[in-house]
Parts: sequence; structure tokens; C-alpha cells
Amino acid sequence: MEELRIDASMENVDRLISILDERLEAVDCPMKTQLQLDVAVEEVFGNICQYAYGQAPGEAIVRMNITEQEANITFIDEGAPFNPLEKEEPDVEMEAMSENVGGLGIFMVKESMDAVTYEYNDGKNHLTIVKYLM
Repeated sequence: MEELRIDASMENVDRLISILDERLEAVDCPMKTQLQLDVAVEEVFGNICQYAYGQAPGEAIVRMNITEQEANITFIDEGAPFNPLEKEEPDVEMEAMSENVGGLGIFMVKESMDAVTYEYNDGKNHLTIVKYLM
């Protein structure tokens, strides 16, 4: 398992995805699956950057366990407790017609990953995404 400590800043999204893509390419991950993981990582990390710490700087820990069978990625932050999995499912048709297309990100993550779990432990949010690579 690889653990990255990274400033929760949108400037680090590309760096994080680049590291992920290197690991996925090393295990011959299919391109469609890689793109799904890229979108999920961008969404989850982006939410931490935008909402976890308010205007204050903060840090995220990203744990990646990439094997030929699966990608298991856990995001940890010390921001306000928030379980995005408890958020009501959006009405996709209404959201698509709305000019304010917010709230679809976690829905897309849940739909595209094989498992998404959340827990709050020791003052930290832990969100884990799992995608099977085979």
C-alpha cells in the first residue's frame, strides 16, 4: 500500500491522478476503468479541497492499494465530519435540465465504483473507493 500526504488544494488534482495512472498502467488496467477511477479520484479529492476545511489550508492522506485484481483507494481528511453517502440521490433528469448542475459527483462515483464506504474515526473522515480491474 502506498500512502501520500498531499495538501488539499485543487492544484494537486493533476499530480494525484498522474500518480494513480502510473500505478494503474503498471498492472495493465483497462483504459475505461482507468478513466472511471480518474473521475472518481478527481471528484472525491476535489470535494475534500473545496469543502473539508472551509477557507483554511488542510491536508489529505490518500492510500492506494493497486493490484491486478482491484484498485482500493482511501481518502482521509481532518475536516468537518461529512458522510457523502448519506446524501439523497439526485434526480438526474432534473439536475441535467438545471443550470446549477451540482450534487452529481458522489452519485457518479457510487455508480461507477464497485464499492464506496465511509467512516469517521479518530476525528478523521475516511472515504474508500474500490474498483475491480478484471
